[in-house]
Amino acid sequence: MKRVYQYLLFIMVFIAGAALNTKAQEVGVRFGGTNSTGGAAIDAVFGTGSGRIHADLGFYREGVGADVLWDLLYKPLSGEAFNWYLGVGPTTFIANDFWMLGVSGEIGLEYRFSGAPIAIGADWRPTLWVVEETKFGADSFGLNFRFVF
Repeated sequence: MKRVYQYLLFIMVFIAGAALNTKAQEVGVRFGGTNSTGGAAIDAVFGTGSGRIHADLGFYREGVGADVLWDLLYKPLSGEAFNWYLGVGPTTFIANDFWMLGVSGEIGLEYRFSGAPIAIGADWRPTLWVVEETKFGADSFGLNFRFVF
């Protein structure tokens, strides 16, 4: 179990470091996950200039998960509030007796309110798990609510 805490500490330090070196920030909550591990996650977005980092620290029934995805943000029309994003990055899931490591893809749609610093979005994250056992999961959907700073 000590190893689990070391992994979580590393992930939190990575996210904090990214937050200090970026332009824009959004913090909120993501509801969702796979059908068997529905739960909630702390959801954060950090702008990087050419893209953004979309990080989650999720708390589920069976364990704790973390995703750090690099997204490209597309704005179909300048000045419009709807954006969509596409990304990829590492993901992990840690439980009492095992941990899994994989690669997740992400495609999502978000809406940013012009009169309030709020963004809502929905995304789909298919994942290829490669450590502990090799399998593919395409049932991870989420709903995001974030405050824009």
